[in-house]
Amino acid sequence: MPAPAPFLVPALFVLIWATGFVAARFVAPHAEAFTFVAIRVVAVALVLGGLALVLRARWPRGRTGWLHAAFAGVLMQGIYVIGVFWSVQHGLPAGIAALVGSFQPLLTATLAGPALGEPVSRRRWFGIATGFAGALFVLLPKIGASDSAGIPVAALAACLFAMAAMTGGTLLQKRYGAGGDLLSNAAIQFVGAALLAVPVALIFGTGGFDASTSLWLGLAWSVLVNSVGGILLLLFLIRRGAVAGVAALLFLVPPVSAAMAYALFGEALAPIQMGGMVIATLGVALASQG
Repeated sequence: MPAPAPFLVPALFVLIWATGFVAARFVAPHAEAFTFVAIRVVAVALVLGGLALVLRARWPRGRTGWLHAAFAGVLMQGIYVIGVFWSVQHGLPAGIAALVGSFQPLLTATLAGPALGEPVSRRRWFGIATGFAGALFVLLPKIGASDSAGIPVAALAACLFAMAAMTGGTLLQKRYGAGGDLLSNAAIQFVGAALLAVPVALIFGTGGFDASTSLWLGLAWSVLVNSVGGILLLLFLIRRGAVAGVAALLFLVPPVSAAMAYALFGEALAPIQMGGMVIATLGVALASQG
C-alpha cells in the first residue's frame, strides 16, 4: 500500500494556504493591514524560533545561509503577506486575491529554467498554460466593472506585486535553502520578514487594532496554522519536488478560497468564473504530473 503522505501533504498545504486569504478578509474590519502583518510575523518568528531551540534544530553555519533565508523571508513572508493583506483590506475579494496568487506557477515555470536549471516538460507547460487560462477566465470579467463587484486597480496591483515577490522567494529558497533545516530556515525567514514589516507598520501604519475576539481568533489562526503550518509544508514541498510543480498547486487555492469566502462572507462568483476555476484545477492536475 503506498504511503499516504505524498498525497496528503499537498492537499493539506492547499487547504491551509487558502485560509490565508480568508483570514485577511476576516480581520480586515478589525485591524489595519500593516499593523496586523507586523504583529503576525513577529509572533511567528518567536514561535518558530522557540521551537527550533527546544528541538535543537540545525542552524546555518555561515552568514551566507542566514542572509539567504532572511531575504527569502522578506519576499515570501514580508512583501507577499503585506501585499495580500493590504489588497484585501482595500477591496480585493478574498477569492480574487487567491486567484491572482495562482498566476505564480506561470512566472515560476518561466524562471525555473534559467534560475535553477530545472527543465519544464511540455506536459507541465500545457498544464500551467491551462491553469493560467482558467485563472484569467475568472479574473477578466471583473476588472474594470463599474459596480460593487469591480476590482480596485490599486489593490489588484498590490496583489500582483506580492505574487511576484512570492515567486522570487520560492526560487531563492529552492536554490539556496535546500540543504538547511526546515524549522530553523522558517524561523530565520520570519525574522527577515519582521525586519521589513515592523518598520513599514511604524512608518505607514495607523496602529489600528481593536483587540476584539474576532481579531484575536484571526491572529491565532494566521500565526499557528496559516504561517507556522503553511510555511513548513511549503518548504517541505519545495525541497521534495520541482519548483514549477510545487507552484502549480497554487492553482487549486482559488476554488478552495472562493468556497470558504462564499460560506463565511457571501462572496459569490458567477458561473462563468466558477467554470474558469474548474479549468484551473484541471491545469494543476496536468502540471503536477510533470
